[in-house]
Amino acid sequence: MKPSILLFVLALVLAGCGKESAPAARVERPALTLVVGSAATAGGNTYSGEIRARHETQLGFRIGGKIIERLVDAGTQVRAGQVLMRLDPGDTGLQLDSAEAQYQLAEADAKRYRDLRSKGFVSQSALDARETALKAAAAQAGLARNQSAYATLHADRAGVVAATLAEVGQVVIAGQPVVRLAQHGEREVAIALPESQLANLKIGAAAAITLLTAGDSAAPLAGRLRELAPVADPASRTYAARVALDQSGPDVALGMTARVYFTTNKKSDGLLIPLTAIFQQGKQAAVWIVAVDRTVSLRPVQVAAYRDDGAVITGGLAAGERIVSNGVHRLAAGEKIRAIESGSAR
Repeated sequence: MKPSILLFVLALVLAGCGKESAPAARVERPALTLVVGSAATAGGNTYSGEIRARHETQLGFRIGGKIIERLVDAGTQVRAGQVLMRLDPGDTGLQLDSAEAQYQLAEADAKRYRDLRSKGFVSQSALDARETALKAAAAQAGLARNQSAYATLHADRAGVVAATLAEVGQVVIAGQPVVRLAQHGEREVAIALPESQLANLKIGAAAAITLLTAGDSAAPLAGRLRELAPVADPASRTYAARVALDQSGPDVALGMTARVYFTTNKKSDGLLIPLTAIFQQGKQAAVWIVAVDRTVSLRPVQVAAYRDDGAVITGGLAAGERIVSNGVHRLAAGEKIRAIESGSAR
């Protein structure tokens, strides 16, 4: 390579090294934030449930047999006495015919002995034996008639079929539920309560009920806690409860999803913030405070209680301050963020 060319390349390299590189633009990290609101309420919890009838009856045949006819489906409106299902009447029909024949024979025998007794040809004891046999035959005939009638299942009162629990061709035993009938009238919400909330709720506790179909803007329905199971479900470890509606209109249909909110008027000293806003530094809890210029700083706080709906803060934080509500472990002190509003703490 010629010396002149070598000197030219070396000059270009030295000129490039002398220039300072432009600083990279600092990207603001997006973060969910919220404005701390009012004091936390103690005991306020929302539970999902299902609209059920106040009175539900599981109907079944009083005898066993094979189902040959089902006349209703789930959702069918029925009146009192309406036929719901039928069993095969073959066996009960034969039993009835046999019992009726035995009764007719005993009746004829008793009539003949009455005539003989009136003429003095038989003793009173012989007549009494025939009268007793007639009564037994009459009882057997009545029992057979009842058994034959039991092959037809009737609705005991007006309502709507909530569920059919057996199908045509199925063999059922006496007393086995085959239809669940929801009676017309009162409606209530079936919910499950966790063990942690039993101490806060008593029978008669007021509740606000909102239907999922009505939307959040609809006015809640008033209700009260009517029933609370004394024993927890062995699988879910929750307690079954029923919340009665004070008033239920035609828009409250069976099977609808409802939200039940219980609250006490008792206030707790503190502010409720999301659990995701807590930054744990060893044993000390802290939150990221967002300044006016959108820089963040870590501030220790005093946590009075951890609840399902958030943490209750009793010190180090004031209502109206903005905090980071999510992603707290990715921030650094003095970092500038792009605040994304996520609502207000309750």
